Amino acid sequence: MPSYIEMPKLADTMTEGTLVKWRIKTGDKVSAGDVVAEVETDKATMEMECFDDGVVHEILVQVGQKVPIGARLALILSKGEKAPEAGTLSHAPSAPAKAQASASVTAEAARPVAAPSGSPASGERIKSSPLARKIAKERGTNLSTLRGTGPGGRIVANDVLQANPGQAAAAPVAPVNKSLTPVPAPLAGAGDQVIPLSGMRRVIAERLLVSKTTIPHFYLHIELDAGPMMKMRGDLNAGADPVDGVKLTVNDFILKAVVAAAVKVPAVNATFNGDSILQFGSVGLSVAVAVEDGLVTPVVRDAQHKSLLAMSLAVKDLAVRARSKKLKPEEYQGGTITVSNLGSYGVDFFDAIINPPQAVIVSVGAIVKKPVVGPNDAIVVGQRLSIGLSADHRVVDGAVAAQYLAEVRRLIESPALLLV
Repeated sequence: MPSYIEMPKLADTMTEGTLVKWRIKTGDKVSAGDVVAEVETDKATMEMECFDDGVVHEILVQVGQKVPIGARLALILSKGEKAPEAGTLSHAPSAPAKAQASASVTAEAARPVAAPSGSPASGERIKSSPLARKIAKERGTNLSTLRGTGPGGRIVANDVLQANPGQAAAAPVAPVNKSLTPVPAPLAGAGDQVIPLSGMRRVIAERLLVSKTTIPHFYLHIELDAGPMMKMRGDLNAGADPVDGVKLTVNDFILKAVVAAAVKVPAVNATFNGDSILQFGSVGLSVAVAVEDGLVTPVVRDAQHKSLLAMSLAVKDLAVRARSKKLKPEEYQGGTITVSNLGSYGVDFFDAIINPPQAVIVSVGAIVKKPVVGPNDAIVVGQRLSIGLSADHRVVDGAVAAQYLAEVRRLIESPALLLV
């Protein structure tokens, strides 16, 4: 039976992909595991693998086309197989793929599902990608216990990552209330420009609408003394190697403080899980990075074990690859707490929207010089930093959120604590 190269689901938030580049042409021989194309999702440009052996008989989708998950991209024939009759080839996805592509994505992580009774028998090949098999081997995950979300039920890397026992799963977020009165569509007038939504912008719109309408947000703010942190940063950077030395940023110190405070107050490092609260054992630090057509939040995993320098290097690397759309799915999924910093844009303070299924997001403003009351009630010039916290009240109460911000304040105002 002829087989097809299909548009895979490369990330939880992906509903369609754009074919950026073919690495094969008609007549080429391909084997399972070969990289055959490059696909742009809503967050990254990724390599796509072939799952079957054979010869490329026909290319069905051209470079630049955007197609839904499960759409047929190319026809692969094995030796002796005949192509379908003329007129029957189409890149349209099958009915199950259509349903999958149209499903609303509302959470970063999904609960691993046990394989159905029709799982492969012992010795039978389990349909899975090479990367999924590699990750499963490294993590000791039994592929036969997983249900694949890739084309044809194949197990992809993301299925294995989400089945990791060390990474907790999140409960699905409740759907948006469809009974709300819809907002009338705006009418474009002369001189107006209609800008189609990119895949990334569409996902941002969906997720933030769900967050704001289903998560009971509350907000706290503090203003702290950034002087000690700025002095330490200056001293450390002055002593760095002029050629290879890494220059620490203000954000590096803040990120380290956010993580260390989450270890001290673990109640914020959690998620609402339906009839329970799931508290994570590790801190997955999501860092908001502005890109050309939206925002991505790459994740520093096990951030509680990273030094200030290691944190700085990891974030810089992730930010560079986020802007060039070179992140892997596992590098922007599984975060447990997010930091959004608009200080470099001159914003003094702001309230951020929670990144579901997380319970809190930290908003960071600019460091501002202003008069403050110093020792002996003298008015002096101070360097003040405003930090906000948006919290899910189902998970975090006001007192806990205040305790967390107090710990962030203590660490930033005594930055030597971040070096131990």
